[in-house]
Amino acid sequence: MSKIKGVVLVDKERCKGCSLCVVACPLNLLRLADKKVNHKGYPYAEQYDWEKCTGCTSCAIVCPDGCISVYRKKED
Repeated sequence: MSKIKGVVLVDKERCKGCSLCVVACPLNLLRLADKKVNHKGYPYAEQYDWEKCTGCTSCAIVCPDGCISVYRKKED
């Protein structure tokens, strides 16, 4: 049976650190960056557990600025 893997890409420079995506992730795979900020001074969202993401796109749907892209890949 095939398994779907997801990858979340965040446009760090556009992210304002609202953390809506962090809350929306059903698997708790996103967080705000520790001690790192973008050029505007905001901590940005980042995916920290790459193996468990299913590519559900919940994070991208709730992002008010459209900073998140989710890619899915079917693995055998």
